[in-house]
Amino acid sequence: MCTVCGCSDGATTQIDGKPMPQHSHDHSHSHSHDHSHDHSHDHSHDHSHDHSHDHSLDHSHDHSQGRRHTHSHASSGTDNSKLITLEKSILDKNDRLAQYNRGWLEGRNILGLNLLSSPGAGKTSLLEATLTSIKHRCYVIEGDQATENDAVRIRKTGVEAVQINTGTGCHLEADMLQAGLQQLSPRANSIVFIENVGNLVCPALFDLGEKKRVVILSVTEGEDKALKYPHMFHRADLVLMNKIDLLPHLDFDLDACIHNTRTVNPNCEILCLSAKTGEGMKQWFDWLDRAMPAVNKEQHSA
Repeated sequence: MCTVCGCSDGATTQIDGKPMPQHSHDHSHSHSHDHSHDHSHDHSHDHSHDHSHDHSLDHSHDHSQGRRHTHSHASSGTDNSKLITLEKSILDKNDRLAQYNRGWLEGRNILGLNLLSSPGAGKTSLLEATLTSIKHRCYVIEGDQATENDAVRIRKTGVEAVQINTGTGCHLEADMLQAGLQQLSPRANSIVFIENVGNLVCPALFDLGEKKRVVILSVTEGEDKALKYPHMFHRADLVLMNKIDLLPHLDFDLDACIHNTRTVNPNCEILCLSAKTGEGMKQWFDWLDRAMPAVNKEQHSA
């Protein structure tokens, strides 16, 4: 995670090419959400905030910490107990804000989906094919270290999207999602797709406040991916085996890959599809329909 790998040190997070607003919270929220978040993190990381949220939300957070984890990373002689405490502090802070995001989304009957994969698994292509086919109102938050390429692709489908660039950061975090939601202002009874940074390690550790986690695995990656990255797959609600149109050209055992995934997570759903040819996409759309909040389903059936 970032306290060990240093992925966020010195990085500046940007949203649609502009620095994410400085996160200066003093978390005595009363969450009628005019928050006045006021502390200027000096990042010796002793965040003992008092989060007493009451979640009637209207987020006007002022994030950005130039990617906040500017802690000095340990050398081999570091006290491991201090490092563990620091890691726990960062995750606790993230988890509190993730709960805030979750309440904000649920209060508006919005389905938040965290899409995770390694680079090149086909997240953006899958999103393009999905957005042009389903009838639900959708929004997209794109996460990458650099460029706005994916957001540009998504906007061509007619769907609103914001691009979050993490600099050297290898994952999205709850405050980034919150800033993205502020910018998008998604309507009630909609879907927000969150395309996380391509990485099967750190993104698994950071709850964003999503309703469901969808892990996308390309058949070009190897059957043992779930065994190598168990934490990512263990927390998945759905695993999509993408690019199955390539199977005739690969030495890939699909059954073995499904077995390995079920070994790590017996309860997740697994769907096999190709965003390119459309094979299996109807099952994915059906899954989205089932995952939608009840009010939204009623509106679409009316």
